Amino acid sequence: EDQVVNGHDEKENNPFAEYMWMENEEDFNRQVEEELQEQEFLDRCFQEMLEEEDQDWFIPSRDLPQGVGQLQQQLNGLSVGDGHSSEDILSKSNLNPDAKEFVPGVKY
Repeated sequence: EDQVVNGHDEKENNPFAEYMWMENEEDFNRQVEEELQEQEFLDRCFQEMLEEEDQDWFIPSRDLPQGVGQLQQQLNGLSVGDGHSSEDILSKSNLNPDAKEFVPGVKY
């Protein structure tokens, strides 16, 4: 039978083996702290990169003066045509439907 001394077997090499992780606790803490600082640095870099990218994008609500935004809303509300049907317009037109199509820079 194994003899037990102070709660440990005689065969056990180091009775404090389960506490040996504490020996390097400061190194472990330093390593974890460095990793956290590195992650924080990377997060800041990504945030700065995203902010710089946002500055390069044209965002009308942010980049145009207030009056221009209102004009843009008014323009968006406009529609082409004034209530006349296309047939009505064609019947009153004095344009030649058989005329050649105008192409800038081409002489006929």
